[in-house]
Amino acid sequence: MHRVVAKSPRSQRQSCMDPDDSREAPIAGMENPFRPGAIVLLTLGNPREKFWGAILALTAQGLSLAGVELGSFEDLVTMIKAGDPASCGVVFFPMHRVERVELDSPDGHSPSLSQRFTAKTGLDPASVLTANLTTELHSGGDLK
Repeated sequence: MHRVVAKSPRSQRQSCMDPDDSREAPIAGMENPFRPGAIVLLTLGNPREKFWGAILALTAQGLSLAGVELGSFEDLVTMIKAGDPASCGVVFFPMHRVERVELDSPDGHSPSLSQRFTAKTGLDPASVLTANLTTELHSGGDLK
């Protein structure tokens, strides 16, 4: 059996891993739910922060998200209902800060934030959160 040996740049320890290790393999017929466009709740450490938004990319280095701090969710909904353009940030969080990534889904009888967003604005949250990104990329502008 062929084993891959990786040396961590931060330590002198070596770890071995089978290339066909199935611990990380998805369940047959199931897609990765944490794909670009998925709406998630993101919990960060140092400092502790929470964000709601759409995944743009998820890699070993970190997570890119188009969204808002969780505390600004209601402000975003109010702005959109008033006809103002959505004010969402496009941010990258290094993986060492990511504590938890949770799909934005209903919890029992409580609706998800995405469902609340749609109920209050009549809009799809993924489309709203990524709209400015699409406009910036097509106009050749710099991302903020």
